[in-house]
Amino acid sequence: MQLVKMDSVESTNKYCEALDLSQVGDFTCYWALEQTAGIGQRGNHWHASPGKNLTFSLVLHPTFLSANRQFKLTEALSLALCDFLKDFMGLKVKWPNDIYVSGRKICGTLVSTRLVGTQIASAVCGIGLNVNEREFPAWVPNPTSLGLLTGRTFDLESLLLQLLGCIEGRYDDLKSGHDPEPEYLEHLLNLGVPARYKYNEEELTATITGVDPHGRLLLTAADGRSLSCGMKEIVFL
Repeated sequence: MQLVKMDSVESTNKYCEALDLSQVGDFTCYWALEQTAGIGQRGNHWHASPGKNLTFSLVLHPTFLSANRQFKLTEALSLALCDFLKDFMGLKVKWPNDIYVSGRKICGTLVSTRLVGTQIASAVCGIGLNVNEREFPAWVPNPTSLGLLTGRTFDLESLLLQLLGCIEGRYDDLKSGHDPEPEYLEHLLNLGVPARYKYNEEELTATITGVDPHGRLLLTAADGRSLSCGMKEIVFL
């Protein structure tokens, strides 16, 4: 493992994606104290005040995974974050990889991969964890942080090393052939529970039944329809 600490970048994911990743070692972490234009899912801005939270990207070379199994990496990362946050009640993964504690978002992940043939050559895994942030802009939906949950102030580097240890454990499990999907589903928000969604602009009630091998969310609508949804096709209401 190598840790590269930076004072400020536009986005750690963008920084990594501009590198020649073939020259970057497996499990190299690029940590920024400030992101001036952090990116979340669906291209949304990721809010993080300078020096208060963990914003980093991890470069991996999961060449043992075929392209059609790349969602396994997302599942493993989600479980690593759950391992790190295991002492908190109400810990859930909101598909595909946002981490919630008691209904409030504490962490987001953004994974991008590069393929060579049918195998994954490299992956850039951007993670934003709310740590010492106590006040959030009004546009940030349902946020929380370790500081708000505990009343404490945390040392960022110490936390980062602990979290990387959790990720390394789950990554090693994945390398050894362990399937993270059963545990991932155990943590999945709304699994088996009817809830409201917007699906391709239609508001409906549906029940999450699982994920397919490509990571698409599987649901059964109240009218009996089977739905298979990509990231931009469904919104949790």
